[in-house]
Amino acid sequence: MPETTLGKSALVVGVGHAQGVGAAVARRFAREGFEVTVFGRTESKLATALESLQAINPACRAEVGDVTDERRVRELVGACDRDEAPLEVAIFNAGGNWPKAYLDMDAEFLTEMWQVNALAGFFFSKAAVERMLPRGRGTIIFTGASGSLRGKSNFAGFAQGKAALRAMAQSCAREFGPRGLHVAHVVIDGAVDGDRLQTLLPDLKDRLGEDGMLRPEAIAENYWLIHTQHRSAWTHELDLRPWVENW
Repeated sequence: MPETTLGKSALVVGVGHAQGVGAAVARRFAREGFEVTVFGRTESKLATALESLQAINPACRAEVGDVTDERRVRELVGACDRDEAPLEVAIFNAGGNWPKAYLDMDAEFLTEMWQVNALAGFFFSKAAVERMLPRGRGTIIFTGASGSLRGKSNFAGFAQGKAALRAMAQSCAREFGPRGLHVAHVVIDGAVDGDRLQTLLPDLKDRLGEDGMLRPEAIAENYWLIHTQHRSAWTHELDLRPWVENW
């Protein structure tokens, strides 16, 4: 393990099954010696992610909760920022992606999409900024999607939440980048070869062909590269898609 990353903490929220983006990102940082905490709402799925994490670093841990609960999120961020292992990386990977026809949406559905994708991102990043700012360093990464850039038919609810998150990430980067914090937004444009789609659409991988889906480990590598960038050449927004994706 590189000495430069010993005694540092990372926090990844929005983690489900071990075969997902959040868990893959957590494992990537764990391999570099980070004490990683993962946070998700489904205990059974989170347990599989934690098992894969602790096989790399036994100091890693998991917490179950709701990202839209500001008090819970602030407590979580504070617990991850310790004198012996300061919080250096905070990754917001939460977000619900559920289709609904425009005329079938109501205020409750639209509000829920916004809360999970945007409001929770604000709660999380504000808490992380407050912890990192006194040290003048730290990395905050938001996970975006195709909906961050365009609203597709039947996905207006998801798109408005992700677009709001993207705009907030830009403001956060412009305000705190000059004060030493690297704030980035990653657009994941395409189907992810993880547990969720393997369950919902088991034939999708065969239909898309070899490397037609984004591999969680390949996504995670890009998150690590963002964190290690020199501040003279920081990336704010990075878009990732399979080589055959129509965009």
